[in-house]
Amino acid sequence: MASALDYDTAMAEATAIFGDVRVGRPGRARTYWLTITLLRALKMRVKINFDGAQNAAPGAAILVGNHLATLDPVVAVMSTWWRITAFTKAEWFEGRAAVFFRWMGQIPLRRGDEAATEWALDMAAMALADGGKVGIYPEGTRGPDPSHLYRLHQRVLVPLIANNPEAPVHAVVTSYTNRGFRRKVATVRMSPRLPLDPRTMTGDEMTVVIRDAITELGDLTYVDQYAFIVKARAERAARKAADQA
Repeated sequence: MASALDYDTAMAEATAIFGDVRVGRPGRARTYWLTITLLRALKMRVKINFDGAQNAAPGAAILVGNHLATLDPVVAVMSTWWRITAFTKAEWFEGRAAVFFRWMGQIPLRRGDEAATEWALDMAAMALADGGKVGIYPEGTRGPDPSHLYRLHQRVLVPLIANNPEAPVHAVVTSYTNRGFRRKVATVRMSPRLPLDPRTMTGDEMTVVIRDAITELGDLTYVDQYAFIVKARAERAARKAADQA
């Protein structure tokens, strides 16, 4: 387990990085299990099918998934009772949903901020050292087509794996379907441990292994463009079509 001193020091640094934004206790939220207990009540509205949970050994692991919904890091927990600490856009900690992410002990990540990125990686390393699992969604932005996997950002993904070489890495694919009135079915698939060794592989090589594992696991089509670019292009086209209508 990471020392309390290291964690307390990191939390003091959070004040300097995020200012008045409350970030909770990433990886160590005392409200985590209460929140999960409450979330399990969602099973009345969300049915979860989890295939491959047995592929993850107890203890630390890095879970790399596709990104379709805010529920992505939650649906696996609702079935397994794992402690999963996921990287989350810092903006979520400033809105009405902030309390949920604090109660879940998620890690705020501010894009383009080097200090915030290093801090987030340190918090992830401590979560892994505590025996928890860390979730990351390297597409960054939810893409416009759920049947596609968009280019993976390496800025956090590669150092996360490189800094924690002993942590097993698994691909995770989540999909959703609607069934009946406000009834949602979430299907989660998890791969066996991926053959990654950051001591002998480059970041590009590791990213290709992860990319191929996710696309195969979810039968997804890979798009070699970032999701935020594809999404912005689609939104511009929709606005243009509306203006011409």
